[in-house]
Amino acid sequence: MLDFIDIDWGQLLVAAGIIAAQVIGILIAFVIVRAIGKKLINRSFDRLTKKGDITNGRALTLRALADNVFSYVLIFILVATLFGLFGLSVASLIAGAGIVGLAIGFGAQGLVSDVVTGFFLLLEKQIDVNDYVTVGAIDGVVESVGLRTTQIRSFDGTLNFIPNRDITTVSNHSRGNMRALVDIGVSYDENIDEAMTVLKTVCAKMTKDNPAIVEGPDVIGVQAFGESDVTLRIIAKAQSGEQWGVERELRKAIKEAFDANGIEIPFPHQVTIHKGLENPVQS
Repeated sequence: MLDFIDIDWGQLLVAAGIIAAQVIGILIAFVIVRAIGKKLINRSFDRLTKKGDITNGRALTLRALADNVFSYVLIFILVATLFGLFGLSVASLIAGAGIVGLAIGFGAQGLVSDVVTGFFLLLEKQIDVNDYVTVGAIDGVVESVGLRTTQIRSFDGTLNFIPNRDITTVSNHSRGNMRALVDIGVSYDENIDEAMTVLKTVCAKMTKDNPAIVEGPDVIGVQAFGESDVTLRIIAKAQSGEQWGVERELRKAIKEAFDANGIEIPFPHQVTIHKGLENPVQS
C-alpha cells in the first residue's frame, strides 16, 4: 500500500516546477523561433521579388508553401522535444507516426493524389497567386495554391476550394498580353470607308492615351453583314487583365466619334400597322 507520508513532497514539487519551467521555456522558444522563421521567410521572398528573380504572384505562392512547411517541421520538433522531456522515446513517436501515415495512405488515396498534383502545379509553374485562370467550369483569380487544394475567387466574390486532383486542365489568362476585340455596327446607308476612317482616328488617339495598350488598336475591316447593320471589327493587344477596360474605352470613344461625324449606329425599329390608316406608324 502506498504510504503518502514517506513521499518527499518538497522534492516532488521541485521536480514538477522544474519540468513546468522547462515546458514553458520550450513553448516560449517555439514562439520566438516561429516568429523569427516567418520573418526570415518573408524577408527572403521580398528580396527575391525586388531583384526580379521571381514574379510577385510566384513569390506569394511559394511564401505560403514555405511558411506551411516550416510550421509543420517546427511543430514536429516541439512535440519530439516534449516527448523527450517526459522520458518518452522519440523513436516510438516516429514509428507511431509512420504507422498512422501508412494507415492514412491506404484510406486516403485521394489525398495522395491531391498532394502529387499540387506538387507538379507548383513545380511546373502552371498557376500562381493573382493569376486569372479557368479550371473546368470555374474561372476567377487564384488566391492560394497549396499541396492539397487550390483556392480561386470568382468575379462574383465566391471563393472556390478545388481539390488538386480535380484540376485536369488549366487555362491561364495571365501569361502574356491579351486580345481586346470590339465589333461595332454601322447602317447600310453609311459610307463604309468614311466610318473606317473615323475608327482609325479613334484608334490612333487611344494608342497615345492608353498605356495599357501594347499593340494596335487596328481596324480589321468588315466582319459580318447583319440584318440591319454592317459589322466592323477592331482588334488590339493589352496588358494582362486590362483588355476589358480597353474594350470599354474603345466603345465609348467610337460612340462619341460616330455621333460627332453623324454616323448612325443602327438600333432595332418596329413597324406597327393600324387598320384604317393609310400610312404605317414606325417606332
